[in-house]
Amino acid sequence: MRARQLEVFCTLMRCGTVTGAAAMLNISQPALSQILLHTEDQLGFKLFDRVRGRLIPTQEADEIFPQAEQIFAQLGALRRRTVDMRQGRTGLVRLAASAPPSMSILPRALAGFREEHPEIVVRTLIAPIASIVDMLRNNEVSLGIAMNDLPQHEIQVETIGHAELVCVIPEGHRFAGREWIHFRDLLEETLISYRADTLPARLVTAVAEAEGLTYAPAIEIDLSITALPFVREGLGVALVDGLLPWEQFPGVVKRPFAPSIQVPIALLTRKDHILSSNHELMRDHLRRACATLGWSSRR
Repeated sequence: MRARQLEVFCTLMRCGTVTGAAAMLNISQPALSQILLHTEDQLGFKLFDRVRGRLIPTQEADEIFPQAEQIFAQLGALRRRTVDMRQGRTGLVRLAASAPPSMSILPRALAGFREEHPEIVVRTLIAPIASIVDMLRNNEVSLGIAMNDLPQHEIQVETIGHAELVCVIPEGHRFAGREWIHFRDLLEETLISYRADTLPARLVTAVAEAEGLTYAPAIEIDLSITALPFVREGLGVALVDGLLPWEQFPGVVKRPFAPSIQVPIALLTRKDHILSSNHELMRDHLRRACATLGWSSRR
């Protein structure tokens, strides 16, 4: 399967229609269909069944898609790297961060880094930890920062700080004037918090069980920032990380949670990859920014 055929296949798998894939690839539908037919002819088996205007992946397509998508991502990373080199952008830092660090630690790190090295281009992405790990493995980024320090295959995990969980409540809520909010206080509230298979949820579950209680959010989230509109609409009280600048968002109030539950902040790099000097400099700034900002979430 050639690069163009790989691109068409992966795009069709994501879009599900010739129309959508053709628009995304900026080619005509007949041209895309011709590439697909030629690909299937070369492979010797069908990749899609045509059902009422939609393309339904065959069993063979489902089987090869994960590897095809990984190769396609690597090709994309190579393409971007060669463009950077052609444009003389060798002074480049590529990093990915989950939402809370990207809105708190990263801005501080960038401020210091850019002041010292304004000539270096910084390319940032916001992504969940699973995507960050994939991007590191595919060499799309060289640094990652996430709120999870669990071991990852092929990834070096360095814990550089912690953020405490806090309660985020609507303005005017009966808890707004409290110095602390405890787990038992939340029993009569609609709880908005992390889904069960996330690290913060495991930490909260342990605390709840120690108090003889059950952690069972009525509204589950993956990222803390997604709780903001729910709290604003009065749908419930959120138990989320305090790393986000909650005080900057109108309509909500942040209150401390007791007992203290700390979520790790980790710096991720590839074990088999030597960082460039630019990335080493950025790593040092991220460490310092976390050291100065991580504890401010406790106030």
